[in-house]
This record gives sequence, C-alpha cells and structure tokens, in this order.
Amino acid sequence: MFIEIPEGTDPIIHVWGELVPGIGPAASALAMSVYEHSTLGLREFEAARLRIAQINGCLFCQDWRTERDGQKVEETFDRAVQDWRTTRDFDDRTRLAAEYAERYALDHHGIDDGFWQRMRTHYSDREIVELSMCLGSWLSFGRLNRVLGLDAACVLPNHAARA
Repeated sequence: MFIEIPEGTDPIIHVWGELVPGIGPAASALAMSVYEHSTLGLREFEAARLRIAQINGCLFCQDWRTERDGQKVEETFDRAVQDWRTTRDFDDRTRLAAEYAERYALDHHGIDDGFWQRMRTHYSDREIVELSMCLGSWLSFGRLNRVLGLDAACVLPNHAARA
C-alpha cells in the first residue's frame, strides 16, 4: 500500500469513500454502474474487462468474475483472454471485445477504419459506446487500485500469494 491507512480501517472504504468524499463515492457509483446497467453479453463483457485487468496488472480485477443470473465464465476464460488472437473459445464478438480492450488501453491512436468496420459488423453504435465507457471505467479505476496498491488489499484467493 502506498498511502497511509488508519489502523482498523478498510483500505477500500478509506480511499474510495473517506479520503476524497467529493470524488470517491461518485467514482464508485460510476464503477458499479457498468456492472449494474450493462446490456453486453457476459462473454464479451468479461473478455474486455479481463483484458484491461491483465494490462493494468490489478490483482483483484484479474481474480474477479462477473456473475449474471447465476452464470459466470468458465475457469479457463482468463487464459483464453490472454490468447484472444488464437483461442478457439471465442466467437467474433468476444474476440473483438478483447482486441478493442487491448487497443483502447495500449494503442488508442492506432484504432483505424478497418478495425471500426469489423466492430460495426458485430456491434451496434449503442454497444460500441457502452463498451467504450466500460473500458474507460476499468482502465482508470483498475489502474488507480494497482498504482496505489489497493489491489493487494482486496485480492481474491487466486492472487493472494502474489500480493
């Protein structure tokens, strides 16, 4: 952890709620809204989210699996996301979601007309905007958690050994 947390205080509550009360709760509401209001399919949602988590290096985000109606992606999904270019486990929408996440995070200036043509073949304008907003949220808040060391304070079992 790179900031001081008072003893006996939950680091997440302290940072996201108490340190910056005019910003933290609003940021938290945005972060939660992408889960509560997304209309994207679970596989493309998770492919994009996990690719951002892998790029950010956020331990908690890499461990998290979104659940919808009692369903989660399979245990090996994170490996498929890492190998999004070659995996046989993805349909076109899921592969494009992982690709878009990577390009959004690492080379947004390189997103060209050819990519947008492929996206528009599989996604509506509304879905592209929704996915873009989700990516922005995951990129910024996952990176914030990683940079401040908060991801080590809230890791799930898969990455506890790394923390």
